[in-house]
Amino acid sequence: ATWNPTELEDIYLPYKPKRKTRAEAARQKGLEPLAMIMMLQREPNLTAKAATFVKGDVKDAEDALKGARDIIAEQVNEDERARNTVRNQFSRQAEISAKVVKGKEEEAAKYRDYFDFSEPLKRCTSHRLLAIRRAESEGVLKVSINPDDEACIERLERQFVRGNNECSQQVDEATVDAYKRLLKPSIETEFAAQSKEKADEEAIRVFTENLRQLLLAPPLGQKRVLAIDPGFRTGCKVVCLDAQGNLLHNENIYPHPPVNKTGEAASKLRKMIEAYQIEAISIGNGTASRETEDFINSQSFDRQIPVFVVSEQGASIYSASKIARDEFPDYDVTVRGAVSIGRRLMDPLAELVKIDPKSIGVGQYQHDVDQTKLKKALDQTVENCVNLVGVNLNTASSHLLTYISGLGPQLAQNIVDYRAENGPFPTRRDLMKVKRMGAKAFEQCAGFLRIPESKEILDNTGVHPESYAAAKALLNLLGCKKGDDFSALTEKLNAYGLSKAAAECAVGEPTLLDIAKELSKPGRDPRDELPAPILRKDVLEMKDLKPGMELTGTVRNVIDFGVFVDIGVHQDGLVHISEVCDRRLRHPSEVV
Repeated sequence: ATWNPTELEDIYLPYKPKRKTRAEAARQKGLEPLAMIMMLQREPNLTAKAATFVKGDVKDAEDALKGARDIIAEQVNEDERARNTVRNQFSRQAEISAKVVKGKEEEAAKYRDYFDFSEPLKRCTSHRLLAIRRAESEGVLKVSINPDDEACIERLERQFVRGNNECSQQVDEATVDAYKRLLKPSIETEFAAQSKEKADEEAIRVFTENLRQLLLAPPLGQKRVLAIDPGFRTGCKVVCLDAQGNLLHNENIYPHPPVNKTGEAASKLRKMIEAYQIEAISIGNGTASRETEDFINSQSFDRQIPVFVVSEQGASIYSASKIARDEFPDYDVTVRGAVSIGRRLMDPLAELVKIDPKSIGVGQYQHDVDQTKLKKALDQTVENCVNLVGVNLNTASSHLLTYISGLGPQLAQNIVDYRAENGPFPTRRDLMKVKRMGAKAFEQCAGFLRIPESKEILDNTGVHPESYAAAKALLNLLGCKKGDDFSALTEKLNAYGLSKAAAECAVGEPTLLDIAKELSKPGRDPRDELPAPILRKDVLEMKDLKPGMELTGTVRNVIDFGVFVDIGVHQDGLVHISEVCDRRLRHPSEVV
């Protein structure tokens, strides 16, 4: 009659097949009746009674009492009320403590904060707990969780010790032994697992929130982009992409030391910008990033071209992946990396879905948490973001399409193959011509696929095909015709009366409101406009930083204890949670 797994384990414990325990050995010697007599605590002459059990493997009365105490200790350990008593003490007062393993001080230098550490378990934050557990698994810290032992023993004694005779003293001794040898280690393991699970959940929550914000970063949109993967010795890899993100041209330039071919680099850049009508420049934020940005800003082109610095976290993972090899079989890793940097500017979501989310670098202790739960949560986040934004059916890669509700890898590939063979889809309905696309899959996926060029205005909104009739009925009801401006549709609907309109269009009120919102902004992107990061020109390296300077930067990672911000010096700066704002915060994501 329970749904609680812990409670279920407690009920089952007395029946669980046991290894050869001390109590089991005592039972085999025939000492269970003696344990029962002791538990009743009424026997006036226990020593004489114990002597009657001396036979076979039982050497003397003391040996008999010891065996009986082992049986009582096991009974105490298996008593559900006793276990809950100890559990309550753990949850109220347990302290987690860590000590450095002798002789491992050098090896454990990065865990110095935890060499002699202790704090209440319920106050230990997720990142501290995961750090301590990582150090423990590396074998450099000893970790334990302890309640107030005396209080635990006192409560157990109140439950099991009745009276003040020889039997009671034996039961008392057995109860203390049960607590120290059996109960405490067992409940400590339970709390260690529980606290780790809670810390995992918190770390996964932080990671998914950061990932969501990164995936929903504003896109530059379909522009012709020149992308640069900067470097010193090996030069800068430059690629030119068309508005759909296809690779048109690639080459190397060497504007920095030790090669210093500045003039040649400048003329190559000018030629590429003219030849491919480049509209924006994207630079990866790795080595030589600021120097490359300065070099480009010092050039004069025939028109104003915006320059953006984008995060290249995970670009190297993508460039060596199967997806990149399939896309660019004839190019090397460095060219693929530069393409990724350019596409991230055009549409971060479409590009970042190709990388394992763990490699994007926005988590904390992501390798220490439960990997199955982490993968599930991150995949769910990617899927939610892709479906929230919607996908252009005529430009999306098969990889991006797999994240759309109702589409698996095979169906996504079939869509891309159909597109390659028959050209772009004119309407959503044409999806039904794709091999293996059934009515159910169409119903699930169509609302998340956009076709901006379609004659059917609803094909560029989040309205699902099964609601098209309701949408058209709504437009007729409010006297709107094709070609009208629908931006004030929601106000018109409210003026007409929502419940009245819903009844006439034969749909629910929330659905009708959603339809009106979508129609008022066809093709809208829930992501904001893209602001360019403003970095100071006089700050390129650590040595350029001076106390008291004010800098604008880009938030790269938000974690429990603060925020990492890129201010353009190759190393993100940490703003500690206590410095993020003037009030007390539970988590930096409240304000950043």
